[in-house]
Amino acid sequence: MKLLIMAPCLLSPFYVYRGAKEKEYKTSEKLLSFLAEHKGKMKILTYPCPEYELIGWPRPPMSKEVFEKLGMREKAENIADFIGRVLTEEKPEKIVFLGVKGSPTCGVFHTTSSNPETFPYKAIQEFFYLPKEERIKRSKELMKEQGFEVVQGEGVLFEVLKRRFPDAVYLEFDKDSIEESIEKLKEAVEGL
Repeated sequence: MKLLIMAPCLLSPFYVYRGAKEKEYKTSEKLLSFLAEHKGKMKILTYPCPEYELIGWPRPPMSKEVFEKLGMREKAENIADFIGRVLTEEKPEKIVFLGVKGSPTCGVFHTTSSNPETFPYKAIQEFFYLPKEERIKRSKELMKEQGFEVVQGEGVLFEVLKRRFPDAVYLEFDKDSIEESIEKLKEAVEGL
């Protein structure tokens, strides 16, 4: 068996911190089509969303450092335990992990960074009550105010996964480059 282990927000865009926008809907649509075309070639595992598990939804944009300060490492270890158990029981010959470019938790090669000491933690509670349009606007403001940067490196969960499962194939889905990301996934799946 070949196993594709993927971030849940790639298939269900409603996990995205601020609420789904057009690129999340397109990502989901394209990936679901791809998976339907390749259904006989692999099994799919979507793990629990680490950010949802820790904070809930909706939530403000937060960097890797902010999530680490809030205790994300423990959630990441628990999710990796779950994945490890599935791998032990199912014994796939090939494993592909698919994360999200720029995610503070599921970034494979790129994550977000900011100073956790200046993050307005009260925004976590406030965000819960904002309607979608206001959340999207406030998200952009927070990213600018906090000096969020996309930097090279893994998100919290993918740091743990790469350490525990070094022989797997790791791919990063870029929601701003959907076709290219699908092509890379296709090459990986057909090469299995």
